Amino acid sequence: NSLKDMEMESAQVGFWEDQAKAQKVLEEMNRVKYLINRVDNWKSTIEDVQLLLDMAMESPSDSNSCLEEAKAVLSRCEADLDNFEIERLLSGKYDKYGCTICINSGAGGTEAADWAGMLYRMYKRFAERRKFKITIVEEMTADFGIKSVEMKFEGPFAYGYLAGEKGTHRLVRISPFNAQGKRMTSFAGVETWPILEDQEISDMDIPEKDLEITTMRSGGAGGQNVNKVETAVRIRHIPSGLAVKCTTERSQMLNKAEALKRMKEKLIAIAQEQALADFNQIKGDVVEATFGQQIRNYVFAPYKMVKDTRTGYETSQVQDVMDGDLDGFINAYLRTSVEGRRRTATSSDL
Repeated sequence: NSLKDMEMESAQVGFWEDQAKAQKVLEEMNRVKYLINRVDNWKSTIEDVQLLLDMAMESPSDSNSCLEEAKAVLSRCEADLDNFEIERLLSGKYDKYGCTICINSGAGGTEAADWAGMLYRMYKRFAERRKFKITIVEEMTADFGIKSVEMKFEGPFAYGYLAGEKGTHRLVRISPFNAQGKRMTSFAGVETWPILEDQEISDMDIPEKDLEITTMRSGGAGGQNVNKVETAVRIRHIPSGLAVKCTTERSQMLNKAEALKRMKEKLIAIAQEQALADFNQIKGDVVEATFGQQIRNYVFAPYKMVKDTRTGYETSQVQDVMDGDLDGFINAYLRTSVEGRRRTATSSDL
């Protein structure tokens, strides 16, 4: 539908009788309006640059300043066009949704917990740069860093940007915890899955025989009931080995419902990632924070380099990466993923 058609539809009496449909129409209207404004800005940029070039020709004494300003304007436009190209790659079914990201320290005690804490900070900085809403769902701290943390990032295309961060992240550095100053290797596992609306998963039925459900005490602060009764719930999907735990709600029933929702979100994401027709085809997808499984290496010593093992993208600006500048890695992964899907589609047609 055109923007005019959607505006006419939204003005009809009874438009809000089907709220879910109305919301989708409004979201599409806003998307189209945003795109139109963006194209208008590009046109305006071309006109501004042409005006600056004309001024440079007419007034040689001011030509340097005019050319510098034209260069700056074109640079901003080029950056926006690059962002637009990346946004066009975010075409997955669930890319537009928010993202849950879970970080777990690997084997290695203090070293691994400290590394997981560094990744925790890195992803929070990335979310802040994107102006995503950040919610800490659950955090298990260690003496240095964290043992695990689960966060929700809510904002446009949060899952699309972060889906590729799933996997094992490897750190190589001179250990600050080793008196002899030895070079140490640490691992942390990162999981990502989309935050889906209830209607997206309402008709998804996981066979009871495929689920192992256990209960436990929540632990930590929580009032009179939480630590005396087994309110926390852990659900394991037996065929895939995936597990989720929920301790945030005050009753076992609510924790079970939330844990089941998270499990469904995980399974749907993995089914899409593995290009499966049905989530029941998933047999194993557990992120193991061990050597040989890493998707990205972060080398702090003897040289500085962060390199993605899947795309080959690398940078020596280690501190920028740890401060949340992940755009280069995300963009490279999105381009590589699209090219891979195209090759797969082409080969299947032959």
